[in-house]
Amino acid sequence: QVQLVESGGGLVQAGGSLRLSCAASGSVSRIVASGWDRQAPGNERELVAQVTNDGRLNYADSVQGRFTIYRDNAKKNTTHLQMHMLKPEDTAVYYCNARFRKGFSTYEYAAWGQGTQVTVSS
Repeated sequence: QVQLVESGGGLVQAGGSLRLSCAASGSVSRIVASGWDRQAPGNERELVAQVTNDGRLNYADSVQGRFTIYRDNAKKNTTHLQMHMLKPEDTAVYYCNARFRKGFSTYEYAAWGQGTQVTVSS
């Protein structure tokens, strides 16, 4: 199994920046992709950003050019989401996620962290 712990959420004014961090533990060698989802009140959970082991990046259209996902070279098993030019509509609970495999299977399981609140004031 994989366990994920997020940090770095908080309150920021519109136009500001925040960096979220996600520390993975457990079967980290089996992780094939890491990412962030978010869910605002009354909305469905949506993908924000994802990075795969072979370096492919995927961003939601709404955050393209403002958010950057990357893995920490110094702190292994840590994935960051750097957020710039934050907007009130970015307000949500942000969840770290990871896709991982077990044994010899190619099936990909999913794990999520507990979530961290990001609030952007206008």
